[in-house]
Amino acid sequence: MDNAAVIKEYYEILARKDIESLGKYLHEDVEFRAPLAKHKGKADVLEATKGFAGFFKELNIRTSFGSGDQAVLLYDLVFPEPVGNIPTASVMIFRDGLVSHIELFYDARPFEKVNS
Repeated sequence: MDNAAVIKEYYEILARKDIESLGKYLHEDVEFRAPLAKHKGKADVLEATKGFAGFFKELNIRTSFGSGDQAVLLYDLVFPEPVGNIPTASVMIFRDGLVSHIELFYDARPFEKVNS
């Protein structure tokens, strides 16, 4: 399976909030970075993802593409108000056929409304 297909499948599983099934894609030393979080290691990333999945309402995939050991997925995350819709990009880097790095890009400002 090519990396673009893997990232799409990974996020389809996340959209269903089936966190346990995501583990088969992750390298033991996976690193996760986002504007509001950083995690290292498979267990830590899965635990953080479990909490995150409980917060969003919908995950709608727009497109995915890959080249070499990297893949990118563009999607929309829909959260309860006051956050709303957050356009997001995910970049994955693969090592030994597994995801070794995940980095998210999104505007974190709408989350400030949650704490006000």
